[in-house]
Amino acid sequence: MPEKPPFSPTVALLTIGRVWDAALADTLKPLGLTTRKYGLLGHIRATPGVSFSELARRSRITVQSAHTAVAAFAADGLVEDATARAGAAASLQVTPAGERLLGEAAERVAVLDAQFAAEYPVLVEAMRRQIEEHLSRSR
Repeated sequence: MPEKPPFSPTVALLTIGRVWDAALADTLKPLGLTTRKYGLLGHIRATPGVSFSELARRSRITVQSAHTAVAAFAADGLVEDATARAGAAASLQVTPAGERLLGEAAERVAVLDAQFAAEYPVLVEAMRRQIEEHLSRSR
């Protein structure tokens, strides 16, 4: 019988993450959002006036991909460019329709968060402490 491999916190975290990433994707899909689109829209809301370059950096995508995503958001009435003139730096912001969509998504994510916390209460508390420690060190 093969020997049981040693516990890997990295593999465990990735496994749990993939399971819940799939749950998040399923939750957002009826709203017409993917996990990436939800993140992008959230970045734009969190930083009104954000540039395409900064949006791409924060989202770890190319500037071209950021332009493509924002063009789709704009076509759906979720985002607007406050400058909207050729050659000017972008000044992106979420529209009221985008705010409503993010609100609906947040309600769905809260349900997932509650399920996750019920299933992994010790992990949730450990993650909370770890993030707080990280933030206090980076200040």
